[in-house]
Amino acid sequence: MTQSTTRSRKFKAILAGGIVLGVGAAVTLAAWTDNEWAEGTFGAGSFNVQGSTTGAEDSFTDHESSDGAASLNFDLAGGDNMSPGDTVAAPFVLRLDGETSYDASVVLENATGGGDNPTALTYEIVSVANAGACSADATGTSIVPADTALGSTARAEGFDLIAGADATAGAPITLCFKVTADDSLTQGQNTNAQWQFTATSAE
Repeated sequence: MTQSTTRSRKFKAILAGGIVLGVGAAVTLAAWTDNEWAEGTFGAGSFNVQGSTTGAEDSFTDHESSDGAASLNFDLAGGDNMSPGDTVAAPFVLRLDGETSYDASVVLENATGGGDNPTALTYEIVSVANAGACSADATGTSIVPADTALGSTARAEGFDLIAGADATAGAPITLCFKVTADDSLTQGQNTNAQWQFTATSAE
């Protein structure tokens, strides 16, 4: 009887030891954790094209809609006294502003001709050195070839604008618009045209 009781006590002692060991293992598994966090801040660059009808430094501004289109100053009394065979010219200067981060690719997106008898007029655009070099007989890099219908962008060539460095404006590109009247021009006719250029950032 004594021997049986002793074995029972030993058995219980072993079970108790096993329970203690089990609890000890659970505590060990729950130890030490640590965390690391990382964050980033992201900013976008700026992109804006400006236009001027003279190229003067303080004359550049935004012309973002047809309602606010720049009014080109055509020679020959503003283009109001044309007769068949006449060609009038006006400059339009484009550049990227000083806040712009990226170069741009520019295309003539749209052209419209309205009013009286727009088919009597054709146009041409060439790139010239500056506004003073724009005249009816100006030559330069062709943007739109001669004899293009007033409302057409057919065969128009794109060009690039280069962003300036250190918050300075980019180098200007001067476009010389030349409009020619054919023999179908009528006395007193009043014709209008608009041209839309679209610039896309190179980045």
